[in-house]
Amino acid sequence: MSEFSKEEVAKMFFDEGMIKNDPEFTELLTNFAFDEACQNDLDEKTRYMAILATLLGCQGKEAFKGIVECSLKVGVTPVEIKEIVYQATAYLGIGRVYPFLEIVNDIFEKNGIALPLEKQGTTDLKNRREKGTQAQVDIFGDQMRDFWKSGPEESKHINYWLAANCFGDYYTRKGLDYRQREMITFCFLAAQGGCEPQLTSHSAANMRIGNDKDFLIKIVSVCLPYIGYPRSLNALTCINNAANK
Repeated sequence: MSEFSKEEVAKMFFDEGMIKNDPEFTELLTNFAFDEACQNDLDEKTRYMAILATLLGCQGKEAFKGIVECSLKVGVTPVEIKEIVYQATAYLGIGRVYPFLEIVNDIFEKNGIALPLEKQGTTDLKNRREKGTQAQVDIFGDQMRDFWKSGPEESKHINYWLAANCFGDYYTRKGLDYRQREMITFCFLAAQGGCEPQLTSHSAANMRIGNDKDFLIKIVSVCLPYIGYPRSLNALTCINNAANK
């Protein structure tokens, strides 16, 4: 770690009881998660943003608390942290995201970060679909231009919502750029599992806008300690499938 020793990070990540009662496990996980798994050239902000998104995806609330503290110390801004949590709603649902929003607000208040943060929205009810469609086109390609109108009559409203809500309400917000938003989406999908078709699609989207295959493999590598091998191996398969299309 460039700014923390492994011991300092462990104190943020583990509670005192675990450090005392499970010293061998603490050492094993600390050496792997905060040293060996971090041996690549990802910058610290990107690494911690990916881990935050991954912990949201796998519902790792206790670990998330420590990583929020670490993220603030390495320069992830409060706005960036909030945007990760907000965007997770489109991929995880508010039922799973709400507890994390409370966690972030509690930590921000303890650190003297004034709430609410500055507004980041750029759309309104009149233009959210149009701007969301443009975001889809920018990220996935021109084949998405009329996607919002597609599908069976009884369910085509879902594709409309995908453009207006998922992309119009969230991807158009300030605070994160498209590459960062696609990277955290990749993490949400990989971490929750069972979303391999969407993960393959978003792997391709990441590569299309500049998050290449090597970058995504590095993301999987730093996040593996938090989601385990099966979901990480599935993510690698999705990356390879997208790269080979």
